[in-house]
Amino acid sequence: MTDVAKKTDDVTLTIDGVQVTAEKGELVIRVAERMGIAIPRFCDHPLLAPAGACRQCLVEVEGQRKPVASCTQTVADGMVVMTQLTSEVADKAQHGVMELLLANHPLDCPTCDKGGECPLQNQAMSNGRSDSRFHEHKREYEKPIHISSQVLLDRERCILCQRCTRFSEEIAGDKFIDLMDRSSAEQINVYRDDFFGGRGTGDGQVGEGEGDVPFNSYFSGNTIQICPVGALTGEQYRFRARPFDLVSSPTACEHCAAGCSMRADHRRGKVLRRLAGDDPAVNEEWNCDKGRWGFRYAVANDRLTTPLVRDSRTGELREASWSEALVTAAEGLKAAKAAGGVGVLTGGRLTVEDAYAYAKFARVALGTNDIDFRSRPLRASGGSASTDEEASFLASSVAGGVSDVTYDDVENASSVLIVGLEPEEECPILFLRLRKRFVRKRLPVTAVAPFLTRGLGKLGAALVAAAPGDEARLLAGDPAVAAALATPGALLIVGERLASVPGGLSAAAALAARTGARLAWVPRRAGDRGAVDAGCLPNLLPGGRPVGDPLGRAELAVAWDVEAGTLPTVAGRDTDGIVAAAAQGKLGGLLVAGVDPGDLADPRLAEQALDNVGFLVSLELRASAVTRRANVVLPVAPPAEKSGTFMDWEGRLRSFGTVLPTTAMTDGRVLEAIAALLEFTLGTGDVMAVRRELGAMPPSKAARPSVPTVSAAALPQRGEREAVLATWHYLIDQSSLLDGDAVLAGTARPSLALIGKDLAEALGVADGDQVTVSTDQGGITLPAAITDLPPQVVWLPTNSPGSTVRRSLGVTSGAVVRLSAGAAGPILAGSTEGGSAALQGETRMKGATTA
Repeated sequence: MTDVAKKTDDVTLTIDGVQVTAEKGELVIRVAERMGIAIPRFCDHPLLAPAGACRQCLVEVEGQRKPVASCTQTVADGMVVMTQLTSEVADKAQHGVMELLLANHPLDCPTCDKGGECPLQNQAMSNGRSDSRFHEHKREYEKPIHISSQVLLDRERCILCQRCTRFSEEIAGDKFIDLMDRSSAEQINVYRDDFFGGRGTGDGQVGEGEGDVPFNSYFSGNTIQICPVGALTGEQYRFRARPFDLVSSPTACEHCAAGCSMRADHRRGKVLRRLAGDDPAVNEEWNCDKGRWGFRYAVANDRLTTPLVRDSRTGELREASWSEALVTAAEGLKAAKAAGGVGVLTGGRLTVEDAYAYAKFARVALGTNDIDFRSRPLRASGGSASTDEEASFLASSVAGGVSDVTYDDVENASSVLIVGLEPEEECPILFLRLRKRFVRKRLPVTAVAPFLTRGLGKLGAALVAAAPGDEARLLAGDPAVAAALATPGALLIVGERLASVPGGLSAAAALAARTGARLAWVPRRAGDRGAVDAGCLPNLLPGGRPVGDPLGRAELAVAWDVEAGTLPTVAGRDTDGIVAAAAQGKLGGLLVAGVDPGDLADPRLAEQALDNVGFLVSLELRASAVTRRANVVLPVAPPAEKSGTFMDWEGRLRSFGTVLPTTAMTDGRVLEAIAALLEFTLGTGDVMAVRRELGAMPPSKAARPSVPTVSAAALPQRGEREAVLATWHYLIDQSSLLDGDAVLAGTARPSLALIGKDLAEALGVADGDQVTVSTDQGGITLPAAITDLPPQVVWLPTNSPGSTVRRSLGVTSGAVVRLSAGAAGPILAGSTEGGSAALQGETRMKGATTA
């Protein structure tokens, strides 16, 4: 908008005797806020549409017969507004509304979780009467109601502001709670609709009415945070503490690449709750339930706190001192380096500083480029290990800040094409920003996917149906795909799963170049994007420098104070190559940081690699399949116990400080100690020192490598009762950071096998019937859900209760699997050890999962 247009649209009004200029259409309550005038309110929220539900924000407007709600009244030229500060009418009206709100409120502040940070409590003192004329018996309800496994509702506290219902409908798109009944019986309750199966009983008990639906939303915790009273509370925090007992620290979410700002509240050395931070540029004031409640892993029973060393006599792990463990690790890595080299698997949990420490340690102390952060399938089943299409794509289109797409760009996009990504499951805040643009401006969204998911449906997405493996062909020549990017300002958003499609990423890069669309790559884990720039790739050094670039190596040699000739010059092995070499006994050792073998393309081969490698060092938070096989286990600090930085999918740095000071060490400090014993100076023990070193490093001057053109593969042949497998992770599943958290698992999506009508008819099954998906390695039996899928395609959740795809089936997306009706005998679950761990996790989650 030009300055002239702004002046034309501006209006002048008077508030409490002060003349002010505001933009036409602005709300009176917002203008007053800018002036420093606090008008009491409950229903008003800057990110929600005006409702005028609570009437607490009444003001007097000259010429109006009665007070008006300032949260719904827009400004007009010449308007004269008097708030409670200058108007007896407004002040009396606000006192009266507060008296009515408290008429049935229980006034149980001493036992209410909101006590001490409650707007109702505060405003009752500042804008309420000193006594009440209502002395009748207050209404009572059964309390609390579990509207989900995490969210509890105390209806008698509710003041019907409708913040929770408006958030659920406007922001999240999950209309599962709503206002119900009328008159004095009006209440917030579980949503009921014929669409979900019937009327329901109206008693508010989840699951008892035929049509009652649990508040099954990934964003339900936000309703607790924005509730202005204690009507909505969280199961994990309820009755645990009072706000004035807590110490609050800003932090960042460690789960996905969204980059949410958060606040951690702790007491007596323990985090009791986490809240969404206020960051308009990223997550605004929202976060997902995984980020809000998924922090219990740090106090799990299997949390590692003491170094472990494998006893040479008994072959068992035993506790050891730090000095012994570090010496053993250093001597073992030195011998492994000479006996075939050491591979480094860093995973996706690392901060930028820790990822940089691994990248530096690999090149300086181990003399290798065999390092990779990608703990997931890198290519289609049976794909060539000689072609790392994704590594080339990351080097050319992501590393070093090449991609500059931001959340603001998403909100201002003319259209969006999504490929290889399910935003609600894999990057929830990106989903919320897409939905915000769709709700307000009808953003055209097109998705290349096997079916229209619940999340894509809430974005109003148009579907370009694609069988797994067919995405590259569609990106190269489908008219609907090209039309989706035809307008200036279009965005092409690709997920990490596109790497498993031969030619997928090269086709995406070519499509972006051909149409002029801006390209964004969205990984799934919080540490993935930072690991690219930190140099945790076999073809890239820190700062996006190709390993074969002499100038880049010279710049690093200066920064690291080493001889340039000592740095390896040839691209190393990727994750699959490292695992294969270790399984064949070609590697002398492995250094592993928080990698679960079950996440890799072939978990059995990964466990074989762990068994066969000569020397194994694990830096980990909790006991795992890696630590059980390691020669040395070195415990490291979780994010709450250290400082660091995550880099979100935009490339934006999300720095955070230490929430709980403990003796736990960062990965960088542990690696620095090992390097010192190997007579190398790493300098990664101090987070601020690492930041200064990274900040002083000059930008790479090397030419960007081009993305190799990889031919799209033909869809595999499928016989009768065979299908191509599609799969991805649910947001809340059996990941190691959520394992055992029954409360959070309660709103996990149910594990279902999605099949099309063609397969349902061939198998003779209906919705809810058992279907077995199997390979030569094993099988998975789940209830069937019939949906619109391409012919002979079946979808399974990757790592959910009853559906551990890679471990049970031994294949990845795009592989051909067999289908049969009903259960097909005992289901294999991988190796005894890994399968047992997986099944234990499933049992824990099944006990709390609501279908």
